[in-house]
Amino acid sequence: MILRKLNRGTILAAGWLATTFCWVPASVAQEPQAPKESPAKESAPEVKPAQPATPTADPKKTSASETQDYRIGEQDVLNITVWKEPQLSGTVTVRPDGKISLPLVDEVVAVGLTPLELQNVLVEKFKPFLTLPQVSVSAREINSRKVYVMGQVGHEGPFRINSNTTVLEILAEAGGLKDYASRKKIYVMRTVKGKQVRYPFNYDAVIRGEHNEQNLILQPGDIIVVP
Repeated sequence: MILRKLNRGTILAAGWLATTFCWVPASVAQEPQAPKESPAKESAPEVKPAQPATPTADPKKTSASETQDYRIGEQDVLNITVWKEPQLSGTVTVRPDGKISLPLVDEVVAVGLTPLELQNVLVEKFKPFLTLPQVSVSAREINSRKVYVMGQVGHEGPFRINSNTTVLEILAEAGGLKDYASRKKIYVMRTVKGKQVRYPFNYDAVIRGEHNEQNLILQPGDIIVVP
């Protein structure tokens, strides 16, 4: 009887010890997991600063390349600056008689001169009134460089040119040829040494790439006639 009680006590004690030392908390038994990485944030696309708009060229303003061989003509607008003399400086328009008017020096012939030549003339004109006058002259608007188109084109009239405008370009600007135009009998009239000279222009040949010498670079005062 006593032995049975001991055996029973021994079994209970052994079970208690097994439970005590063999139980492992669930939190310890689980393998540690690596922390989840948060998804990488997508970087915002790089926004480039807006580029400043390219200013549109004013067709009346002249570039340096166009004025290298430029000679002043009627209706041209000139900027004249006299250093430290703002009352003598300003913008002037060449009159139909070819002259400009300025304070102190009154009228000065400008037509046919380059800006540099006119500058030298004005320096001499201002010398009686100023000590070491310094003058600069530049073209603001070139209105004298014109040719004229007449005949069977979209619209006739005067057209402004630059230093390398050709016959074909002006015909396109004039709206092209009308249906009944004589495409092979077009000509350019030009005054050379006081005489009228006629230069033929075969439209069909030029647009085919033939007789390119007929596609003249136009000069102020040229007249394009389309029969």
